[in-house]
Amino acid sequence: QVQLVESGGGLVQAGGSLKLSCAAIGRTFSSYAMGWFRQAPGKEREFAAGIRWNGGTTNYADSVKGRFTISRDNGKNTVYLQMNSLKPEDTAVYYCAAARHPYIDSDARAYDYWGQGTQVTVSS
Repeated sequence: QVQLVESGGGLVQAGGSLKLSCAAIGRTFSSYAMGWFRQAPGKEREFAAGIRWNGGTTNYADSVKGRFTISRDNGKNTVYLQMNSLKPEDTAVYYCAAARHPYIDSDARAYDYWGQGTQVTVSS
């Protein structure tokens, strides 16, 4: 069964904003670290942002730092990615991921559960 469900992707012009949501289904993820990864056509999947289990610590890839913000609401079992000042280079499928451990990791292999992905397309 689907454990993480992303939403909020779409088409936006360069300089615009989007907010992605990831809802956990079937279990509680409040003690898990959460991350957002993305994969552009012809490229490998890469880490974009991560957040500790309690939301007190965040980490970002250099390519998105200052433009993207990750947050979570454990009461709603949901994690968010606010994306501002979007660039065509941000075009990718964005995936939500959860790790059983509570600490952030930029390696995709550290994550145990994955969403189906949501498409973000930024036009110039």
